[in-house]
Amino acid sequence: MAGLRRISYLWKDADSAREHSTGVSLHSHTNQSKETLDFLANFGNDYSWVCKVIALAEARAREAYQISINYAASYWTPPLTPRLAFDLETRQIEETLDLMPLVSITDHDNINAPMLLRTVTAARHIPVSVEWSVPFGSDQSFHLGVHNLPSDTGADWMRTFEEFTANPSEPRLTEILAALHALPNVLIVFNHPMWDLYIIGKEKHRQRVHDFMAANGEFIHALELNGLRSWEENRETKQMAKARNMLLISGGDRHGLEPNANVNLSSAASFTEFVHEIRYEGRSHVLFMPQYAEPWKHRILQSTLDAIRNYPDFPQGSRRWDERVYHPDSTGSVRPLSELWPGDGRAPWYLNGVIEAVKMMGSKPVSGSLRIAWNESHELRFALGEEAF
Repeated sequence: MAGLRRISYLWKDADSAREHSTGVSLHSHTNQSKETLDFLANFGNDYSWVCKVIALAEARAREAYQISINYAASYWTPPLTPRLAFDLETRQIEETLDLMPLVSITDHDNINAPMLLRTVTAARHIPVSVEWSVPFGSDQSFHLGVHNLPSDTGADWMRTFEEFTANPSEPRLTEILAALHALPNVLIVFNHPMWDLYIIGKEKHRQRVHDFMAANGEFIHALELNGLRSWEENRETKQMAKARNMLLISGGDRHGLEPNANVNLSSAASFTEFVHEIRYEGRSHVLFMPQYAEPWKHRILQSTLDAIRNYPDFPQGSRRWDERVYHPDSTGSVRPLSELWPGDGRAPWYLNGVIEAVKMMGSKPVSGSLRIAWNESHELRFALGEEAF
């Protein structure tokens, strides 16, 4: 069985994919995802000047626009359309690994992207998949990758998820997961299980994970090694999988223009066959791509830059950063920021200033210096432990 469960690193073993026919991209996002603005607070923790600019923006919004900034009701969307995201993931698998690609896009709490892709691409199979944000306890949610929902009932399942989110209860959650598990071609993945996303504290988060798995672990088919989380956190996930005798699986969690930093190697000819490899054969080969070896903070900065850059060649509505950030107007209607600016419709100078300052951090001279500073030698051991699991 050990040979059926492996972790490989392309920069260590250029022939990792040779014995496989298929590369599977799991867990990536498109402009159909509504992302929280929490990253602003996290960015402010690292750069105090960002906090000052945010405070200025909040004061100016109240004075000039009679709008109090509401982070809970605001969100941003990643820059890539479903087709652009699908093509990015496909291209990496075809050109870098010379394998047939299978791509499962999992936007937050909606299946718009796979349904749109089914109308515009001739790919062999587009799975209907979603990253479901599952309330658990009073202060957090867990993210579950639910892959390959039945096409004819996908919309019904989304209504079930929405109803649960509006009125959560732990017994009802177990019922829903049991019903999903009963569908033989559906794959349920616990995404980034060790990430304290809601900042409730490491020990409290671990206890919540324990409680969730005690009630629902039999319905979870794999734990995710996340391509956008740190080596340390993924090592903790690997330890969790070992303690619970669970399978590990890839999940890139791409939001920007860098393709997923890990994929699954497979012999499946369809996504349903891949699900059967995971669920019934207990077979998973996770391959980390070279971008994962870059310093983690450097990659997070690059992902942030992808979110705030302008893309003149992209479809209308995805070109400017302020077309991809949404906030309630004075009446409470959620609209793109680009529609909220007065006068010539341009963002205020102080917001443009912070955007340009962050972009400067991504320029080659500054970015290179930061990359050296963030080059954490203990992470560059390039391993999560032994390759078999």
